[in-house]
Amino acid sequence: MSTTTPDTVTALDSFFHPTGIALIGASRDPAKLSYGVLTNLLYGASSFPGPVYPVNPHADTILGRRCYPDIASVPDPVDLAILVIPADMVEGAIEACGRRGIRAAIVISGGFREVGAEGAAREQRMVATARNYGMRIMGPNGIGVIDTHTPLNTTFVVGTPTQGEIAFLSQSGALCGGIIDWVVGRGIGFSRMLSVGNEADIHEADLLPYLAEDAQTKVIAMYLEEVKDGPGFLDAIRSIAPLKPLLAIKAGRTASGQAATASHTGALASPHAAFRAACRQHGVIEFESIEAMFNGGLALAYQPLPQGSRIAIVTNAGGPAALAADTLGALGLTLARTHPAIQAELRKTLHADAQVAGPIDLLGGATEHEYAAACATLLQDPELDAILAIIVPQALVNTVAVVEQLAATLATAANPKPMILCLMGEASLSAAFAAAHRHRLPAYVFPEAAVGALATLVQRFQWLVQEHSAPSPPRDFDAAYVRALCTMLSHDNRTNLSMVQSADLLTAAGIRVPQARVAHSEEEAVQMAEAIGYPLVLKLISGAISHKTEVGGVILNLTDVATIRLAFQALRDRAAKANIPFAGVYVQRMVTGGHEIILGIKRDPTFGPLVLFGLGGIYAEALASVSFRLAPLTSLDAAEMIAEVPAAKILAGWRGQPVADMAALIDTIVRLGWLAWTCPEILEGDINPLLVLPAGQPGVSAPGALAADARFVIG
Repeated sequence: MSTTTPDTVTALDSFFHPTGIALIGASRDPAKLSYGVLTNLLYGASSFPGPVYPVNPHADTILGRRCYPDIASVPDPVDLAILVIPADMVEGAIEACGRRGIRAAIVISGGFREVGAEGAAREQRMVATARNYGMRIMGPNGIGVIDTHTPLNTTFVVGTPTQGEIAFLSQSGALCGGIIDWVVGRGIGFSRMLSVGNEADIHEADLLPYLAEDAQTKVIAMYLEEVKDGPGFLDAIRSIAPLKPLLAIKAGRTASGQAATASHTGALASPHAAFRAACRQHGVIEFESIEAMFNGGLALAYQPLPQGSRIAIVTNAGGPAALAADTLGALGLTLARTHPAIQAELRKTLHADAQVAGPIDLLGGATEHEYAAACATLLQDPELDAILAIIVPQALVNTVAVVEQLAATLATAANPKPMILCLMGEASLSAAFAAAHRHRLPAYVFPEAAVGALATLVQRFQWLVQEHSAPSPPRDFDAAYVRALCTMLSHDNRTNLSMVQSADLLTAAGIRVPQARVAHSEEEAVQMAEAIGYPLVLKLISGAISHKTEVGGVILNLTDVATIRLAFQALRDRAAKANIPFAGVYVQRMVTGGHEIILGIKRDPTFGPLVLFGLGGIYAEALASVSFRLAPLTSLDAAEMIAEVPAAKILAGWRGQPVADMAALIDTIVRLGWLAWTCPEILEGDINPLLVLPAGQPGVSAPGALAADARFVIG
């Protein structure tokens, strides 16, 4: 869990609002990193208003500041130490800082866990020393923090972002350097930037609650390579997302290969699946690129949320508007068609050849007054939710004046709505971009980026208006019984559960399975078939296989004693041919006419049990069109999982297919999640296929969903 406590909050505050700073390892050499750190602390927009103490036993002064031979000789006030010294000296320096009473340290030095076992051991000793004194450490192998409001810049990077409302937390120090240069060039402001490095001590689960309390921060953006504390991270985002937008990009979204797994779910669950599920369940907006994340962050910081996804486009160029309209559709937004009454109003003020149905094309020579008039009229239209204004520089267009007029129009509107700008160009538009940022109008170079920012606003709105109740167990879910059964099976040291044991688990969780029995001989198979009733399925039982279809281990449509005998003999022969042990057959009532679905469980080492949904059957891995959520999950989570798989539209009766019992499917997904949550022994497994029946299925008293086959791995 997160280590954030009242004492931690006090220590964290010292990283951003210290009373005094000691720079251990300060250098007079401009080529050294510590010289850059001291320069940022002392000069420019980021100059720290409090005392800064260079520590270097071999120098009297650096940059006009008195040097101190060691931390013990540094006068008060001082509560933050920045270490830029060789890795093998850090532990001793942390010890000295602890004795001096310092409770916060930024370790910029590298040479720790990132270099191997020796460095990892050094890192562990450093943290242990710090904890002896109640000290918190940020890093090592990071570049520290920037707070534009203190101001404070502990990094060695050239440049400091302007004051803003976006906090950026990054596990990559090198990435921070590039981001700082980029946002300075774009005029995007930060409230804080945090480079956490190796996260030997302080990590994202500690810092996110702290940033949530920061009055200067409206949006929190994250670059992550790993999550150190899965439960703590989930607790943090669960509590913060309703209050502030959380944006994330995570490296390592793909894998070059995965270890062999015993279930379809194990093969389908990518290393990134659990993180993506955590984001979707708890309101974190995930991005595929850094640029898109900051584009969205800027829109969230500057503009209110739209109340829907209907977007009006106002432009002086048809091509960019067409690109924007295409991107709207691709991102699930809608191009607003203006109401006839609004069209009539537009025609009163615009050029006679202007297009007013949508997109609103003002033509190439449109003036700032025409842009303002068009947007003022559109803001009165109840059938649109936001405006995208596209401005392509033309000889007769004063782009700065257009931006100024749009800002004034929005500021005086009786019913303001979000407005995003696309200033399509760069060389002649620097003043226009500056004006846009000055008036808190998010501005982007290309239409696709502008529409992406709008999509971020809409996604945030849609998540906030949804109900986010805590998961609760389904009715009649007997957690104590399920837990006892899992414990018994795990104590039997059974790695791969048989079909019978898997069916017992599902039945305990309230998931329906077709009537079935195990037969060890041909005569037993006949007797059980007569008792269950036809039609039937016979399935090979062997501990040596995970997927029965690979050896022809499933025979369908058995309708009488003769076919039962032939099927039993065939399965026994196929086992011998495949050189696998034959342990009998599973005699199961055959259910026909349902949709084949795959549901699965995969235990993620960081976040815990992960639940999978997709189209099932023998093509589950080939199709690989699946969705995931973390257990336990709600009915809303389950419904979203289904909606995320495009092919699942067949469940709604697409092209004559029977309409599936969606309530039964959702209930089964939720129950499987609670089974995974209740039984940490389950490592992975799946139901494949789950047969989701339509209403009025012949031979079945009621619609529903039945687990026709299942396999679980317990460890």
